[in-house]
Amino acid sequence: MRPILMKGHERPLTFLKYNRDGDLLFSCAKDHTPTVWSPTTATASAPTAGTTARFDAPARSVDFAIGDHLAVITTDSFMGNMPTAQVKRIAEDLQDQTDESALVISGITGRINRAVWGPGNRTIITAGEDATIRIWDSETGKLLKESGMEEGHQKAISSLSKSADWSHFLTGSLDKSAKLWDARTLTLIKTYVTERPLMLSTYLLPLTMWLLEVGKML
Repeated sequence: MRPILMKGHERPLTFLKYNRDGDLLFSCAKDHTPTVWSPTTATASAPTAGTTARFDAPARSVDFAIGDHLAVITTDSFMGNMPTAQVKRIAEDLQDQTDESALVISGITGRINRAVWGPGNRTIITAGEDATIRIWDSETGKLLKESGMEEGHQKAISSLSKSADWSHFLTGSLDKSAKLWDARTLTLIKTYVTERPLMLSTYLLPLTMWLLEVGKML
């Protein structure tokens, strides 16, 4: 099978994610321009057109809400702009897509490495360089809960992934641990200690948990 080449970003990619149906691909890069692609196998030599949302800072990660009509995208601090998590509405017709954000979450110190939707799209969960997990109201942007120093990570959180039913999520950190949390109450369920900092990603599968650590499954 010949690969489909999708070329559009002008600087290195930072994140890629498909929607659940596999017919949309979100990409983030250091060129400040997250892009939605509609990949096709009909013509393997060229991508279809994508739609973009412009930011004033590099975009780092993206997560789709249930229904795939909303996406939360994180941006880094850049040229005086503070890091943010921004909610974008995804238009039915990509030609109608606008740059307007439905919600902007700000006030976090340090890079926001991941932002994901909580159960029922009612909340947004963020985590990043300041080692703190926060749960926000997805309608108002109000901070609802945040992890404490005692049970939380001690160093930057590098990854965050949620379970298939969205009831809990897993964080990986440079403090050589991964932590399993309740997505509604932010209660710590279990801590997994590793031999080295978790630099890549942690993933939750339906029946078991896998920690992906520098190419090694634990």
